[in-house]
Amino acid sequence: MHINNNNSSKTLGPRMAGLFTRLYEKGLLTFRVADAVKYTGLSPIAVSNLLHKAQQRGVVTRLKPGLFNLVPFELGGVSEHIDSPYIIARELVGAAPYFLSYGTAFELHRMFTQPMFTTYVSSTKRMRSQTVGGYEFKFVKVSSDQVFGVEKYWVDKERFVLISNIERTLIDGLKHPEYVGGVTEVAKGLWMKKDAINFKTLIEYAKQLGVGAVIRRLGYLLERYELVDESILRELQKQLSATYQRLDPQMPAQGIFLSRWKLQLNVNQEELDAVRFG
Repeated sequence: MHINNNNSSKTLGPRMAGLFTRLYEKGLLTFRVADAVKYTGLSPIAVSNLLHKAQQRGVVTRLKPGLFNLVPFELGGVSEHIDSPYIIARELVGAAPYFLSYGTAFELHRMFTQPMFTTYVSSTKRMRSQTVGGYEFKFVKVSSDQVFGVEKYWVDKERFVLISNIERTLIDGLKHPEYVGGVTEVAKGLWMKKDAINFKTLIEYAKQLGVGAVIRRLGYLLERYELVDESILRELQKQLSATYQRLDPQMPAQGIFLSRWKLQLNVNQEELDAVRFG
């Protein structure tokens, strides 16, 4: 097996060629040392040596200790390649339940008008934020019963990752507006996708998540943009305790108090109204 270019340094020995053939067949352009051990039958030390040589020859890129990218053959003389951040995120989490969420899901569902420079991942595995391959990753810990409202997102024709669906993405945005740029950004997404949203599902997810601030913020926005019937709003109001929450937890605790939603309206109201026309 030989890389299809004129760079003889990319000629592969039989063992390396066999490994990369298997990785390509499995669609593992991003892979771990454990994957290489599995497909070669070699010891971890032997595999590490093999991958070190492959890195020197420019056929793999080391993302972090134990995690690598194959450099696609079609890139010719290129000796470094960083895969999709979404695939890298999946591999960083490993076997734990996960889904791409918050700002990343907003972007992939086309609810953002701005580029996102951090990849957000919700997972049952506790992980620190990190930079891998030049990409920033923010991991948000969730319990196993909070893994719902998830669907496939196809990165290319052969590979997919898991992502929160539109309704779950909005609910998460109301839980942590700071991960999507604020409540106004959630309002924009809600308005932009109003014809695609299943509002029954949206409300069920809010109840299932069981966070009072989410129900308050959701009810207020649904009412403000006249997106559901009054009976549904009353049903949400029955879920509320007496405690007041800020509409946007990032903003200062100022503004009027709205008793029917137990909210302090600390977001510029003209900004929220402009969502309909933006």
